[in-house]
Amino acid sequence: MKQLSVEELRQWLQDDSKKKPLILDIREVWEYQKSHLPDTQLMPMRTVPARLFELDKYREIVIMCHHGVRSRMMTMFLEQQGFTAVYNLIGGIDAWSKEIDPSVPLY
Repeated sequence: MKQLSVEELRQWLQDDSKKKPLILDIREVWEYQKSHLPDTQLMPMRTVPARLFELDKYREIVIMCHHGVRSRMMTMFLEQQGFTAVYNLIGGIDAWSKEIDPSVPLY
């Protein structure tokens, strides 16, 4: 499984020479409403299996949740479905807020 730290994601997003990944936020709607990163796609974890057709198997996708547990499970699930470029965001939005951008609310 490919894993990505929040610092690695920050560098990737700031590098204009690299294509930006899809950041797939698999938290619940209420969590997303409390705190989220810009330019992310919300797809609650429970809805992903029914919505796989919306995702490109070959695009780089960073999976994020609150602390990185759900995203780790979802990364494994997507790999089993044939996705080749999925990354688990270690520490999730909580780590992003603590290490990268303290303006992102903690909850």
